[in-house]
Amino acid sequence: MYSDVDNARGQKFLRGYQTTDASGSAKFTTVYPGWYQGRAVHIHFKIRPTSSSEFTSQLFFDDALSTQVFAQAPYSQKGTQGITRNAADGIFQQSGGKLTLNVTKSGDVYAATFDIGLAS
Repeated sequence: MYSDVDNARGQKFLRGYQTTDASGSAKFTTVYPGWYQGRAVHIHFKIRPTSSSEFTSQLFFDDALSTQVFAQAPYSQKGTQGITRNAADGIFQQSGGKLTLNVTKSGDVYAATFDIGLAS
């Protein structure tokens, strides 16, 4: 369920929105996403170029990175039994891996950028 739909009102989600700057960029700071049965680790996003149109997709993380992150607290409390890897996720397969973030680590912080172009 998406946090911006009517039947989600009053529920709490780790979601937010931003308006892009003059160059069309937005920057988000968040925690590494958790996982749930049947889906690989991912982040949903929407782009609304006009008030009457939107583009929705997902960004994925390399399985090796997720394994490293999930070995650390607090993620390690859940364990990795039953985690869905990218190759077993149908949406990841449809993307051909093109929606996988190239993540770098600096100290305790991970960062990634991803360019998205929409044709009008």
